[in-house]
Amino acid sequence: MARKPKLGLPLQSLRNAPDALEGRRLRGGVFEIDPGHIEITGRLDDRLDIEIEGLKASIAKNGQRVPILVRPLEGDRYSLIYGRRRLEACRALGVKIRAIVTEVEDDQALRDQLLENQERRDLSFIERAMVAAALLDGDHLTEAERTNKGVAEVLNLTEAGVSQLLSVVRTVGEGLVQAIGAAPGIGRPRWEELKKCLGATEADRDHLAFVAADTKTGHAGGVNEKSDKAFLAVLAAAQQEGQASPASRRQNLAVLIDGIGSATITTARHGRQLKLELMAENPDFVSWIEGNAPQLITELHERWTRSED
Repeated sequence: MARKPKLGLPLQSLRNAPDALEGRRLRGGVFEIDPGHIEITGRLDDRLDIEIEGLKASIAKNGQRVPILVRPLEGDRYSLIYGRRRLEACRALGVKIRAIVTEVEDDQALRDQLLENQERRDLSFIERAMVAAALLDGDHLTEAERTNKGVAEVLNLTEAGVSQLLSVVRTVGEGLVQAIGAAPGIGRPRWEELKKCLGATEADRDHLAFVAADTKTGHAGGVNEKSDKAFLAVLAAAQQEGQASPASRRQNLAVLIDGIGSATITTARHGRQLKLELMAENPDFVSWIEGNAPQLITELHERWTRSED
């Protein structure tokens, strides 16, 4: 079986590239397509944040200079191979998008997408790490290729490089990564610092995700700037938890309530989170609490307010 090409080669013109002449069928010219006819379902999601304001302004002023790449589906529908930001910018502007249409199989479409991202170097460190995890855990590659070695060949990395990317995602957790976002200004050393900090403590990732979201809400600026600030806030919070003693980080209070059951109440170190685990004798009571939780919390808050007067 012929060895599949690696992706670290210079990006050539699609019309002159050997694989275009041998393995693709290009439909002549650059087409103008309604963005609403282009689908992204099933495509490898390689971006955590889509920042398009600057690109949108550039396209509005100068037009779209670089076409996207799509492949045809049934009817007048197309599937995006690469050019997600350009697609979203044109969609937001309400203009047609310039696209090259090529007929390729799924595996070649994936490699074209990854090649374009490598050549443009516009994915952040953590986005590359998430791509590696998605390739290993998803169904974009064959079962035989879903190994560190297989992912390394696809991304033109060493196995050690892939292991490094994966260890950051696994330790930090995909949920917390998603909460922080792409953080384009944060490179590998800072993510390794966060990984080391989280690996050495029992940090509450739900709380850290809240810190990330709260930071984004409380700061002005674009998506990328907010994401960078969210990372720094999460790192600072994780370091604080690492410096505190286990007793001060959180308190667990287990109580037995007559006629109801047992409950465990967990309060986070910063005092802004409370988790209640209730093992009730009657499951209907649990359902009732679940349905009336907002009203009950409001009433408790009102009682607390009166007690403070």
